[in-house]
Order: sequence, then C-alpha cells, then structure tokens
Amino acid sequence: MKRAAPLLFALLSSTVALAEPPPTASGARSKTVVPVRYTEHVRTWHAPVDGPVPVDEFGRPLLVLSALNTRERIVLRPAGERGGFAAADLDRAAFLLRDPRSGDAYPVEPRLVDIVYDIETHFQSREIRVVSGYRTPRRLAGSNHGKGRAIDLVVPGANDAEVAAYVRTLGFVGVGVYPTSGFVHVDIRDRSYYWSDSSGPGKRNRERGILGELAATSDQAARARGERPPQPATILFDVDAAIRARAASVAPPEAEEEDLDREASP
Repeated sequence: MKRAAPLLFALLSSTVALAEPPPTASGARSKTVVPVRYTEHVRTWHAPVDGPVPVDEFGRPLLVLSALNTRERIVLRPAGERGGFAAADLDRAAFLLRDPRSGDAYPVEPRLVDIVYDIETHFQSREIRVVSGYRTPRRLAGSNHGKGRAIDLVVPGANDAEVAAYVRTLGFVGVGVYPTSGFVHVDIRDRSYYWSDSSGPGKRNRERGILGELAATSDQAARARGERPPQPATILFDVDAAIRARAASVAPPEAEEEDLDREASP
C-alpha cells in the first residue's frame, strides 16, 4: 500500500536549518528563531472550523480526528456521553495515529480516545487536529507515544493554554504545552505530570515541570470520583502480542514510578 506523504515532518525537516541561528563570535548560538513558514502553519492548525458540530441520531457529538501529517480524517461514533468506542473504531483511530515516518501502527488505549472526545465536546469543536500520535520506539523505555498512550493535538478555535488547563482537571494524565511548536501533548499515566517546553520544531527539548501540587490534587479528585489510574504500560514490538496482553489484563492496576518522559517535537 502506498503511504501518504508525511507533510508535517517534511516541513519540519526542511526548516530545521533555517531555525538554527548562526554562531556568535564566541561560538555560542543565539535564541532559536522559528521560521515564518512554520508559524503560519501553526496559525492554520488553530483556525476554527465553520459550521455546526456533527452529531449522531441521538444528538451526541461525533469524534472527528483530522491528521495534519497525512490529511486523513475519520469520524467515530461514541457509545455514550463520555465516549466509549467500538473495537473497530479504535482500530481506525490507531491507523490514523500511525507513525507517518515508518508507517507503523499500534493499538491505542481506549481511555486516551475517551479523553480526546472529552476535549472535543468540552470545547464544542467540530474536530481534533492530530499533530502526532504513535511514534515507533527506538528503545524499550521511552515516550508514551510508543505505547499507544499519547497524542499531540490542536483544538481548532481554542487557545492551547486553555486546552491544557482543562485536561489538567481530568486526573491521571500527562499534559505538556509547547508554545513555540504550537500544540498540546496529552497522555495517560498512573500519576499526573504537567510541563511546558519552549523548544522549537526539531530542537532539543527544554522541558520544565510545572504545577506539581495541582497534579496531585487532580489525581485525588479523580480517585474520589471512582476513577483508577491506568495499568503500567510496556512497549511490545509485536502488535498482536500487544492486543493479547491488553485483553488478558484483568488484574487491578498497580502504581508505578512516574514516567517523566521527554516528548520530542513532531
């Protein structure tokens, strides 16, 4: 099957050299300058979508995912007001969230899709724009992007800071704000962690942890609502094995050390 061109990654690779300023006389480099072309793309990502929110026959909003890399778009039907998507729809989501560089796909965690649906309905958006979903892991321990547990997204018509502030209230989530690169990272984890990263596209991370007390409070509130943290995740390079492992996971979840993974820019 012919793969769609990874448009966003092509854009990033073509602008990295432009984003890197020349060294000063002392050999040090000045602050990164984001190319105008990339800034224009970020503005386009955040542009609102005209028209009513698409709904099903019961009046429930549909989940619409639009991949910026491949220009693919899918519409998913929730089972209830809080989400809940059929296995076939989760498979469609996993394919849309595949790594555009390698073409690899991986099963997506149902709770992550439910959170994305929650975000879409909260902001009454017509779609969620996906900057990055699954990324093929390069090592056994690493990013939640390599575990089907993370997504970098944009909510058209909404400010990234407002999106991040809302997701922080949900509990058991990782929330990263990338003001220069222009998106919000959302993942699921057993202990919430929030950060900000001012690095530009294709640049070394400049992560700074923030709002530690709020993270703990949000998790406590989630527990009080009867929610439980997700089970520890491991990277399984065999997709069939990952599906079997998920189906066999019936034991209560156990706490694990906080995964302070450093997410790369898309």
